Amino acid sequence: MKSGIERTDVVIVGAGFTGLSAALELKKAGVDFLLLEARDRVGGRVESMEIGLGERVDSGGQFLCEDMPELMALVEARGKTLVETYVKGEFITQPRMSAQQADRAYLGSMAIRDRMNAIAPDEPDIAGLTVAVWLDRQPDPDQAKAAFRSMIEGLWCQALEKLPLWHLIDNDRRITNEVSELQYFVRETMQSLADDLAGDLGDRVRLNTPVGTIEHGPEGVRLASAMGVVEARSALVAVPPMTASKLDFAPPLPAGLRRALGVWQSGAVIKVLVRYPSAFWRARGLSGVVMWRDLPGLFACDVSKDNDHAALVVFVGGPLALRWRELGDTALRAEVTTRLKDALGTEAADMLDFSYRDWTHDRWSGGGYSDLIVDATATDAERIILAGAQPLHFAASELSPSFPGYIEGAVMAGRIAARKIISGLQSAIATSASGS
Repeated sequence: MKSGIERTDVVIVGAGFTGLSAALELKKAGVDFLLLEARDRVGGRVESMEIGLGERVDSGGQFLCEDMPELMALVEARGKTLVETYVKGEFITQPRMSAQQADRAYLGSMAIRDRMNAIAPDEPDIAGLTVAVWLDRQPDPDQAKAAFRSMIEGLWCQALEKLPLWHLIDNDRRITNEVSELQYFVRETMQSLADDLAGDLGDRVRLNTPVGTIEHGPEGVRLASAMGVVEARSALVAVPPMTASKLDFAPPLPAGLRRALGVWQSGAVIKVLVRYPSAFWRARGLSGVVMWRDLPGLFACDVSKDNDHAALVVFVGGPLALRWRELGDTALRAEVTTRLKDALGTEAADMLDFSYRDWTHDRWSGGGYSDLIVDATATDAERIILAGAQPLHFAASELSPSFPGYIEGAVMAGRIAARKIISGLQSAIATSASGS
């Protein structure tokens, strides 16, 4: 950004999929904008990295499925190659169970989830309850409860003791896929899709531009950064709620909005990618899927792009990620290797490459892969944030009406916010014209 003052109609803070989608919507409508991103790349919690073999892999958000129409359409429009995640064969549970026991535990965990989702989020009987307290009261076998805990802590990367039951129900109801959310990944990486979207925006995207202060008033907004000042008629803060709560607003945001942004906590996740000479587990009739019941939040699956790129991804989520992040590189690798050997056999130690991304305290997103409300009384937080405070607007995947916390949700959230801003600008222009 040039030093001095730049003026535009809308300034967007954050170039994750929410900010990128909003920017593309504004561009389509002919609205002038600038998109400011603190990182040296776009994508937010979607990211790729180069591993020791010189290959580029997804180190952040990666998966999608056919029930995510907006993201599927973007992937197709940009000519990306979908790789179907390998799921043939037996999945492994740790500690070991027979196939019959594993099926029973899995079906039991899904029955718990279905029972939970049959409860209305505003049901008075669950007010103030955490998921952990509710789960403890259920009559299900311990194995089913353990599988449920591992599934939820792996999915949301947050301890059940912190999660309000109503919030998990509300989120789960908006995640409507009927096929596995791990159905596909993008051969070229999901990050490459973010890069393509940013390419359409040209010099309207400014990287390495963390925002210092957001001044706001009836006349518009003024954003200061080390690269200069931007003045705009309105601003879209397109970052996760917890990140938004740490921004400096002048004057301070209204008390209700400040509180609504402050009740969120980012998930904790470490994403591990292990490359192998071959997908040895397939030859043994295994899918590569492993779920650890004794270590809630630990999960592995096959992410081989083809026979020449055999790989497993291991997700370490929730409290386990916070513990394992303290191990250091060597001990973390040893821990993961031991767990994979126990589950898949000694060949699991024959690694070509071991890489990981620790998202537990990411500088710009606070964690991964999603923020969650951790205050059981904050039932109106999303509504208050979405209402914003003119001329400030807020959007994030977490606030999406569909697939909150997912890339699909981020795309929808950005488009919805942009259309709201466009409508407001058009109304203001119409009002001004009629009054002149």
